[in-house]
Amino acid sequence: MTAQQWLFAGGIYTAGFAIFHLAFWRLFNWKEQLPKLSPINRAVMQVMNLTLTTVFILFAWISIAYADAMAGTDLGRVVTGGIAVVWALRAAQQLVFFNKSAASLSFFVLFVFGAALYTLPLL
Repeated sequence: MTAQQWLFAGGIYTAGFAIFHLAFWRLFNWKEQLPKLSPINRAVMQVMNLTLTTVFILFAWISIAYADAMAGTDLGRVVTGGIAVVWALRAAQQLVFFNKSAASLSFFVLFVFGAALYTLPLL
């Protein structure tokens, strides 16, 4: 595959996580669960989630719309590498903060895959 094809795949992958994060309120029953937190922690959870969703949308958009620049310019390669680092760090955080269930380890593998999608265009 070409660097642009890897980046397109990375953009689709990252857009999927944006959609996933928008579903957190329903998936994790936040209507009932968040009121158990202090008002500041409840706000922080939602703001961080919405901000991360926005970052995912931005990563997806630039990966798809600007794949040539991401693959062919110094700045683009830095951005591509930065996104790879974000996914690699998220994989590491999965091991630190979540249990070692099959589902949790599946997410670890999924995040390593995301890191690979953004590392391969750099090779």
